Amino acid sequence: MADLFEPESPPNTPARDAPRPLADRLRPRKLAEVIGQDQVLGPDGPLGVMLGSGSLSSLVFWGPPGVGKTTIARLLADETDLTFVQISAIFTGVQDLRKVFDAAKMRRANGHGTLLFVDEIHRFNRAQQDSFLPHMEDGTILLVGATTENPSFELNAALLSRAQVLVLARLDLAHLELLAQRAEKELGRALPLSGPARERLLEMADGDGRALLNLIEQVAAWKTDASLDPEALATRLMKRAANYDKSGDAHYNLISALHKSVRGSDPDAALYWFARMLEGGEDPRYLARRMTRMAVEDIGLADPAAQRHCLDAWATYERLGSPEGELALAQALIYLALAPKSNAAYSAYKAARAAAKKTGSEPPPKHILNAPTKLMAEQGYGAGYAYDHDAEDGFSGQDYFPEGMKHGVYYTPVERGYERELKKRVDYFARLRAKRQGG
Repeated sequence: MADLFEPESPPNTPARDAPRPLADRLRPRKLAEVIGQDQVLGPDGPLGVMLGSGSLSSLVFWGPPGVGKTTIARLLADETDLTFVQISAIFTGVQDLRKVFDAAKMRRANGHGTLLFVDEIHRFNRAQQDSFLPHMEDGTILLVGATTENPSFELNAALLSRAQVLVLARLDLAHLELLAQRAEKELGRALPLSGPARERLLEMADGDGRALLNLIEQVAAWKTDASLDPEALATRLMKRAANYDKSGDAHYNLISALHKSVRGSDPDAALYWFARMLEGGEDPRYLARRMTRMAVEDIGLADPAAQRHCLDAWATYERLGSPEGELALAQALIYLALAPKSNAAYSAYKAARAAAKKTGSEPPPKHILNAPTKLMAEQGYGAGYAYDHDAEDGFSGQDYFPEGMKHGVYYTPVERGYERELKKRVDYFARLRAKRQGG
């Protein structure tokens, strides 16, 4: 098993003249050749500053697939004259980790450092992550982890406190075009694509450099002298599936984008993120639930019908199923985006909960307690209660908060939608309450 963790070529390494994938042939040989991560590798970027000062700390690379996490880690080892050791959290157990650490200790005793690159580091459990700490602290290893998931949620605080998180960005079209040009130079010929088809090919990669090189390798193998248009390209190539994990970071990012688009009253953006989630395989029922939450949380009483629209659309989806039922959800989504917005009820609820936690043992005032027994009546239960229907305007103005507690003001309606009418009522009763209690 030890051979798996050594940088030297293991027995199953292909011969030098064996065919190599294009992505492997184009792997950068120095950091200056890495495409698209200037914010990290540039002279003023965190890695550029570290290398310039000759002081490299443990790192966690956070970013989508195919943006150079493994390549940068390997080149960092070359730049700092460290032995590069790569493992994957998916295939590495406790015994394997112990062998890795023992080998690193032996190198250190011989005057050589180890850069340990851990792919999918978020897949290690808490105990496994903790096992890295003493070896990071005593300098046995310089840890470089790679993850596609948010490190704040997936990695231990102790590990994060000893490593700097660097965010690697997905490649934009300009970066992908530069990569395509490098591929054509390596292949010795131009791709048989028209300008629009070439742009479509770059879009198919969806910001993933490795995916683009795999697509280019397929296109380069076609026997054709013609310049293919976008339609011909789409016929021959399947579009790469979008980067979307229904239980991962992309899921939460997209639902956040959808929610904030609705809150921001942008129906077009809301429909876009809604469609993105559906294309990624999201359960429409989850979206229906989240939309109902939006109606309650961000629209509330400014348009009480919004909640009903969501529930009706949800029920319609259950009746029709997919894909027809998704149109009902889309219609409700448009309604939500264009509805007047108010979080007044939501804020009032949270404020009331906070007050309840603070004064949770205070009893109600005796005048609003029932007195079904003689003893309770003798204790003053119900004494002085004013029956509102007998009062002027059907409003007694009595205080219903615990005795000695200041009358709370939690609900403050906004001047939008139906809450404009509710605000008139709140203000009306506030004036009457002040008048009656003052009298």
